[in-house]
Amino acid sequence: MHAAHARTPVAAMAFPAAALALVAGLGLGAQRLAAAPPWVAEMGVPALATVVLIGAVFAALHHGEGVAARLGEPFGTLVMTIAVTTIEVAIIASLMLHGENNPTLAREAVFSVVMIVCTGAVGLCLLTGALRHYEQDLRPRGTSAFLAALTALSVLTLVLPNYTITTRGPTFSPAQLAFVSVVSVLLYGAFLFVETVRHRSDFLDVRAEAADGGAHETPSNRQALVSLGWLIASLFGVVFLAKKVAAGVEDALDGAGLARPDALVGAVIALLVLLPEIVSAVLAAARNRLQTSLNIALGSALATIGLTIPAVCVVSLLTGRELALGLETRDSVLLFLTLGLSALSFGTGRTNLLTGLVHLVVFATYILLLIAP
Repeated sequence: MHAAHARTPVAAMAFPAAALALVAGLGLGAQRLAAAPPWVAEMGVPALATVVLIGAVFAALHHGEGVAARLGEPFGTLVMTIAVTTIEVAIIASLMLHGENNPTLAREAVFSVVMIVCTGAVGLCLLTGALRHYEQDLRPRGTSAFLAALTALSVLTLVLPNYTITTRGPTFSPAQLAFVSVVSVLLYGAFLFVETVRHRSDFLDVRAEAADGGAHETPSNRQALVSLGWLIASLFGVVFLAKKVAAGVEDALDGAGLARPDALVGAVIALLVLLPEIVSAVLAAARNRLQTSLNIALGSALATIGLTIPAVCVVSLLTGRELALGLETRDSVLLFLTLGLSALSFGTGRTNLLTGLVHLVVFATYILLLIAP
């Protein structure tokens, strides 16, 4: 049996346990922390929380791979996708309720996920695969399904609000929010049915057997259950620590005088929750499993819009806090460029070095405009 699943590494258990212990300690020791020197709360705790958070994220990646190996493709890739979406919803909802209302936070976080995934993560996957395997094959019908659903949901939720007239500004009315939420969930559910049942073969790797070489055995039910337990523990630790880290980042950026602090907070949230999937996708591309790599990467972006947007819409409707979803013109241009580029990149069913570099150039432009809009 593959060594990764035969014995759980100590770090994969230590970091989730440390994350949960730190969360409990911060909650129970709040009074002592308040009495400690200022640098402890301002620098010491955030630094420790960040280190433990990163370790817990990679622990979640390890345990998620164990569960995914037992479930097989494409069901396995859904494990981390749903887990990551759960983390993101928890963080965005908590920050929406943190301090004064920030109506653009959800929009910036969701847009950041799409840009980080479709330009940064995909670009890294394509470049890594091309450097190791020269050219890689994928199934155009599978990636086309991803892009069709992603394009529809992106435009409906992030662009259309700018052109409605029931409410002023980049917002939906309560009735429009409810409609978009229902449509998003239904469309994502329909996509999952197509991916896992109706057209499952469209999402399987073209060279899966050749890439694996028969070296990997399926973990047992017991090993998969152990991995699932540690995955849940890791995700709980990540959720609670990420809320503290992201809230600290938000407060720091608000006081830094930056042009777009909300956009940078959204990018930080997206990067925190996407880190396991990005690493997993790049590793899959390095093993010449490009379709699995794209399933992981594009699946996370699609789940973010299909599930996160409805969740934050519910929070907005229940709390009465305004939700501005419509992107600024600059970001809309980047979104259309990214979606069009993705359609061109995957249309032939084969990728190479140039394909990855083009995606990374667009990603670099996105990063530049975050800092100097």
